Amino acid sequence: MKTKIFTLISLAVFAASSCKNLDVAPSDSISTNTLVTTSDGLTNALNGAYALFKDHIEFNGTVDGNNMYLRQFYHLSDFASDDIVCGQVTTDPLYYSFSLGHSPAQGNTRYFWYISYKIITGVNTVISAVEKLPTRDAKTEQLLGECYFLRAFCHFNLVRLFAKPYSVDPNSPGIILRTNLTDEAQKARSTVGEVYESVIADAEKAASLMVQPRGVQYASQEAAWALLSRVNLYKEDNAQAIANANKVINAAKFSLSTKATFPTMFANASTSPETIFCIAFTPVDDYGKFGSIASMIFSDGNSGWGEEYASSSLRGAMAAHPEDVRWSYIVPLSDGAGGVQKRNGIEVYYISKFSFQGGLPNLSSPIMFRLSEMYLNRAEAEAKTGATAAALNDVDMIRKNRGLEASLYNQVVPAGTTALDVVLLEKRIEMAFEGHRTYDVFRNKKTLNKAYWGYHLTGLKETDIDLSKTPTGYPNLTVPYTSPFTIYYIPIDEILSNPNATQNP
Repeated sequence: MKTKIFTLISLAVFAASSCKNLDVAPSDSISTNTLVTTSDGLTNALNGAYALFKDHIEFNGTVDGNNMYLRQFYHLSDFASDDIVCGQVTTDPLYYSFSLGHSPAQGNTRYFWYISYKIITGVNTVISAVEKLPTRDAKTEQLLGECYFLRAFCHFNLVRLFAKPYSVDPNSPGIILRTNLTDEAQKARSTVGEVYESVIADAEKAASLMVQPRGVQYASQEAAWALLSRVNLYKEDNAQAIANANKVINAAKFSLSTKATFPTMFANASTSPETIFCIAFTPVDDYGKFGSIASMIFSDGNSGWGEEYASSSLRGAMAAHPEDVRWSYIVPLSDGAGGVQKRNGIEVYYISKFSFQGGLPNLSSPIMFRLSEMYLNRAEAEAKTGATAAALNDVDMIRKNRGLEASLYNQVVPAGTTALDVVLLEKRIEMAFEGHRTYDVFRNKKTLNKAYWGYHLTGLKETDIDLSKTPTGYPNLTVPYTSPFTIYYIPIDEILSNPNATQNP
């Protein structure tokens, strides 16, 4: 049981931590002491909040190069999925996502919780200042809308990682909602349903305010609609998921990357016509081998650790179509003899979705929302409401831009599958490594199948099994949506400092 681990580590962590480490005051750039009510001052303040998604921020008295919001988000999401295989044992807490050996004291969840609430507190500071202004122009309204969007975005990512899916139990404990500066520090967790209500309210308000977009590296009305489409899809409000996806698609501001441009889309995220919202990195933000998103999943020989690879499960799902341009982001490491090099019995297929901005192997501007997802959100909602032809048409919109013009569904569901199966498979391939897979599996009440060799098989070594066979009878090969390990513990810092916050079982 998870609770046994919690009991064993509580005292040790308490001794090593102090209440001052739980401070979630905003960064200097968005402090109430420096926040000004001019448009430039508010812009600078809000830009400080965006920076927290990519900066290495001090936590527990130190600045750890591995601690960055986006790095931890992708690791906590994707490394728990069947799309990435664990290539070796590591002391980095990312290993717990593979092995399911979760702990309330693991560093990545503790940092992610901390930095998420630091961003939320920061934008709450800006919201409080702006809403006190006697009048507001359109530019100020835009900035206010961006704050509401970021608050919604952070709360939603937290509830996905630390609480059950809405579709499984909306009345189960969610996360702690922080929607104003006067909240009590010791506050109970809201229910999953209450968190979703708050996220939707914030995103809707954001969409109504944002009328002067500043570029795809900042939130926009379309980004708020995209978030609403995603949240409502998770909530199983299919009508609203479709309606908000339609708003983005019909805005005519974005277009799908083609098979010619898709292979370079992620390296050119800020200028791609498909990008709705990305976190902009510059060469100054190139963290190299230490602390970048790419460093664990790609290496050009020395640029990164390259210890995690595209799984055989995902590659098997893609195997029928070698002409699919989405293969361009799965990079085999040659063995020099026409084959693929193996490490620890695992074929090395690097992942390059977070590489090659400006030609740099560890630099990218990660895309948070893009047009393809809107087509796929709409398709999933259509499939669930019986609009099969429409769902397959949306899937085909993606496929014909990925080199699969000769392999369209043309409104025909393949034998032995359903329209929903078709949509979820397409989304798995299209959105691979972008932080969607585990949520798509568990919110649809499915089981994650990891029956392939890798170090997610807890406590094993390569020599413990016959690599020529699919492993059976080992822990964590399959993860049902009912498993407590589909979500993470509430970090120990919160539990020890806040007696009103209950722990996950």
